[in-house]
Amino acid sequence: MEPKRKNLAVSTVAVFAVAFSLAAYFTFAAVQGDFGLFRRIQIQAQENELAQQLAQLKNDVAIMENKTRRMSDHYLDLDLLDEQARKVLGLARGDEIVIR
Repeated sequence: MEPKRKNLAVSTVAVFAVAFSLAAYFTFAAVQGDFGLFRRIQIQAQENELAQQLAQLKNDVAIMENKTRRMSDHYLDLDLLDEQARKVLGLARGDEIVIR
């Protein structure tokens, strides 16, 4: 009766070893895998970073649209025109002193 009991003990240990290995694998996959917790946290951080970049780009677009509207034919901002002429063409008025 001793060999049968030994085979039963070995098979029981083998079943528990396989079950433990599967549990360890699935736990590791749930934490470290492609769809695991760490990946989710990484994706959320990337989402927050991209949302900030999107907000910055929307702000930049709004500024450009405002400048475009101010330089249009229907609405001409003389201060902006003067600023752009000085910046792009290097112009200055006759009564100004230019320091380089």
